[in-house]
Amino acid sequence: MAEKGAEKVVVKRLSDIAIGRTVVIKSFENNEIFLKLMEMGCVPGEKIRIEQVAPLGDPIAITVSGYNLSLRLDEAMNIFVEEHITV
Repeated sequence: MAEKGAEKVVVKRLSDIAIGRTVVIKSFENNEIFLKLMEMGCVPGEKIRIEQVAPLGDPIAITVSGYNLSLRLDEAMNIFVEEHITV
């Protein structure tokens, strides 16, 4: 049983992260998208904050490296991130 207040790391797709959460990029499922996102500063180890999600779920507004970016849902689905959750 985990201690109260312990931190658990969960790997999820960026598209599954709630608004207001900050996560760390772990990997990319699609190399073509990786190259595009890398040019925008989205690299493994970088923190991403989910700022807004459009009413129909596409696009997603994020902040990475101090920049505000907009990602399509299919791009966000190809980014794996680590979310730190306190249990």
